[in-house]
Amino acid sequence: MPKEIEYKMRGEISRLTNKTFKFDERVGEGWFSAVYFLKTREIARKYKTKDIVTTQFFQKENAVLCGTDEVIALIKTFAEDPESLEILSLKDGDKVAPYETVLSVTGPYQNFGFLEGVIDGIFARRTSVATNVYDVVKAARRSGRQKPVIFMGDRDDHFTQQAGDGYSAHIGGSTAQATHAMSEWWGKKGMGTMPHALIQLFQGDIVEATRAYKETYPEDELMALVDYNNDVITDALKVARAFGEDLKGVRVDTSNGVVDQYFCRNPEVMGAFDPRGVNPELIFALREALDAEGFQHVKIVASGGFTVDRIAMYEDQQVPIDMYGVGGSLLKIHIGFTGDNVLLNGEHEAKSGRKHRPNPRLEKIN
Repeated sequence: MPKEIEYKMRGEISRLTNKTFKFDERVGEGWFSAVYFLKTREIARKYKTKDIVTTQFFQKENAVLCGTDEVIALIKTFAEDPESLEILSLKDGDKVAPYETVLSVTGPYQNFGFLEGVIDGIFARRTSVATNVYDVVKAARRSGRQKPVIFMGDRDDHFTQQAGDGYSAHIGGSTAQATHAMSEWWGKKGMGTMPHALIQLFQGDIVEATRAYKETYPEDELMALVDYNNDVITDALKVARAFGEDLKGVRVDTSNGVVDQYFCRNPEVMGAFDPRGVNPELIFALREALDAEGFQHVKIVASGGFTVDRIAMYEDQQVPIDMYGVGGSLLKIHIGFTGDNVLLNGEHEAKSGRKHRPNPRLEKIN
């Protein structure tokens, strides 16, 4: 099994280690490395045992970096003689510029070179998710008030990715995660209220479903899902009247393929907008209806198909949403990393077009 590594950065508190990441021991066997890296390692062992290379890692966007702790723990765990390596790194959460070096490793190629592709992949996924979340969180404060963003990506990718994705979302600024696994690396628990399945069990009776939830989880803030019957305003008022001050919020998750009954009852409000799913006009009408009956304290949570552009549009229109639930759009991998060997025995030696890019922001890892 991989050995447990504790290490410190400039004498400070240790970063996350492989005790957090639970690495697959086959990483050390090269199982996840491109075969040409493994072949190069064998050639280096045979012909270049005394040579020292410097490998630097970068990407090409303005981004929020994530994955440094994981990468360092990976190197410390699986590199041959990791103490022989000089590792310089930025930190998770650092904002980075295009082509900025985020990590450099110096040492015998055969000791760490086979990990290059694995490192690129860790950085790519973690940084993409962190940057996606950061952009969404930034969009959610365009109207002048920071609105929480719940990371709801459990159904949008393989479950084994939840811990890393949740941590990356945390680095990007999300307020809460949908599963316990998503919160594992940063020491919290998942949060959530009710799914449509709970309301289905009560044959669509939103009040009885909410009452059952309240009686079972009295310590939770009471939040009702109100789109099950495709009549958001009617059901929101039902639960608000039934629970009064105990009701803290309602969540709207209307399918993008249906039109809420509010528009069917009030065709005169229809205009030059798409009435399907969650839309600004529905949220404005819901807020107005709640306020008219004295339920100004009830917050509105919206979920279902939200992206950074859609949230920005809602915020620019000052749609009265208090919290966003976002899933699949946050998991798009759009930032690729590259590892380049740029120095050989301290002298420039790199592929054409690449050069050593020292970065004064890098910190030495002990």
